[in-house]
Amino acid sequence: MKKEDLRIVFMGTPEFAVETLRAMVENGYDVVAVVTQPDKPVGRHGSVLQPSAVKQYAVEHGLPVLQPEKMKDPEFVEQLRAYQANLQVVVAFRMLPEVVWAMPAYGTFNVHAALLPQYRGAAPINWAVINGETRTGVTTFFLDHDIDTGRIIMQLPFDIPDTADVEYVYDGLMSLGADICLQTLERIIAADGHPESIEQSDSSLLALHSSLKTAPKIFKETCEINWNQPVKRVYDFIRGLSPYPGAWTTLVTPEGKEMVLKIFRTTKTSNSPTGRVGQIVADRKHLNVSASDGLLQIDELQLAGKKRMDAVAFLNGMKEIENYFVR
Repeated sequence: MKKEDLRIVFMGTPEFAVETLRAMVENGYDVVAVVTQPDKPVGRHGSVLQPSAVKQYAVEHGLPVLQPEKMKDPEFVEQLRAYQANLQVVVAFRMLPEVVWAMPAYGTFNVHAALLPQYRGAAPINWAVINGETRTGVTTFFLDHDIDTGRIIMQLPFDIPDTADVEYVYDGLMSLGADICLQTLERIIAADGHPESIEQSDSSLLALHSSLKTAPKIFKETCEINWNQPVKRVYDFIRGLSPYPGAWTTLVTPEGKEMVLKIFRTTKTSNSPTGRVGQIVADRKHLNVSASDGLLQIDELQLAGKKRMDAVAFLNGMKEIENYFVR
């Protein structure tokens, strides 16, 4: 098989997916259509429709765009079938029904931002950092009936430095995801459309993981900080949600007034805890919070309704901060 023999439909929505689509286009693959989410209402009254990052790229490069409300819509299915694709590539999109993923002769493969079967789910990058992993990666696998369970084609690892936040890992995996997609396409071509793949239940694969962790969707309540944990756990939790959606806590004044406080960057210290969990320990240049086994230094934060700032700027605007606490 030659590269020219592939007719590819690409499916994706956010910026993370654009890098892979761009790599395919710039490397001469025939992307016959792009499927993405419907335009999203934005603005105070929802009167402005914002196209997805993938749609913006597709339109700029003259690629046909489909935006179904429902993936099982018979009209959409027929539109998709009309493009006569023999392969579909999915990056950061929604779950597909069998009528869609089974349509192409060579199947549908997904680029997932984790080393499956580890971190199946919607937020693998966040959870890998939250859990203090030192390594993650990207996986390509063929879609089947269940979420993130299909046969693995290939994987590429990515190291997570202890100081890295989600933005660093996101950017790294976004680039690596484009690389693995191109390598997977080369394997498909070399194998005449049917590359070797491995079941996720294969014992050699499972032996690489002492336990399997999931990556469920993250909601606002997921992001609330629990200070009654070791400093390392709180530190990882905060960087695993920074800069978006942002870990938050409740700042309580001596009078009992409560304010939402987002925390974006911290530094682990070797200091022993002072007072009760959640107590603030501060001087003119340093802001610390007591966790279960020590103090965590807060470096960047944001009060509700205010701009993101460093700890020194925050301290300059607060009086008697040593009498506040967080919970």
